[in-house]
Amino acid sequence: FISANADDFGVQRLCRVLQVSRSGYYRWIAGTGARAARQAEEDALVEEIREIHAGHKGTYGALRVHAELRAFGHTVNHKRVARLMRKHGIVGRHLRRKKRTTVPDPVAPPVPDLLQRDFTAEYLDERWCGDITYIQVGAAWLYLACVIDIRSRRVVGWSMAAHMRASLVIDALEAAVAARGGNVTGVIFHADHGAQYTSAAFAQVCGRYGIRRSMGRVGSSYDNALAESLWQSLKREAMHSGLFQTMSQARLEIFQWLTYYNARRRHSALGYLSPLEFEQQHHAPTMLSLAA
Repeated sequence: FISANADDFGVQRLCRVLQVSRSGYYRWIAGTGARAARQAEEDALVEEIREIHAGHKGTYGALRVHAELRAFGHTVNHKRVARLMRKHGIVGRHLRRKKRTTVPDPVAPPVPDLLQRDFTAEYLDERWCGDITYIQVGAAWLYLACVIDIRSRRVVGWSMAAHMRASLVIDALEAAVAARGGNVTGVIFHADHGAQYTSAAFAQVCGRYGIRRSMGRVGSSYDNALAESLWQSLKREAMHSGLFQTMSQARLEIFQWLTYYNARRRHSALGYLSPLEFEQQHHAPTMLSLAA
């Protein structure tokens, strides 16, 4: 205001009326260039945040956007990223509540819980976990089974079908075994008490590959928390725009998201690396020696 009216009324008079010191006013004038530079830098940062957010289909919140910026060489503080995202209405996606689908088999033989909610591992193919989720496609349902390596959070195998028979989870397990080269003797596979995982057919496949079965308590999502987290991410990020209209569309977009999840999606538990990046950085020497 003072700058806009100084020619008509003079700086001294305006400062006196507005109770602003002249020295303070002149310091503000002297900092005009620096403020403009800071604003330009902030505008450029916001534009990069928007590009990252859009590049990940609007799924990333402040922490993952910050990790992506750091990977690009920025030294920005994560609190500043969060503040700018709030200021400009850039928001990651959140998931609606989901319903439980596990149907236990009351006559299945007991399987011990070898994890006891400890979803950590020291090396690849030490511990896997798996689960089934449902996806509505028009008026029908598509079912997805996955196998996750607990060490790297990588989805090493998956299968999709319009049914929930045991072959659904067997196909996912077979895919995981193939992805790991066929030799997975001793790996622990943890799942819930769904009838597919307690079936004799699934137990037979596990025995063929030397896989040790593990199961949590009935009705407790915390006993398979890693798989539950994967489903939350999938439904929040791949199904944000509404229902899939056709099975082919659902299969394609879920396949694309799983590929993205393994190769590009940053995971907080991995120091904001993607599962494949984590495996390459932390297990490449071991994997190379095994290949040799």
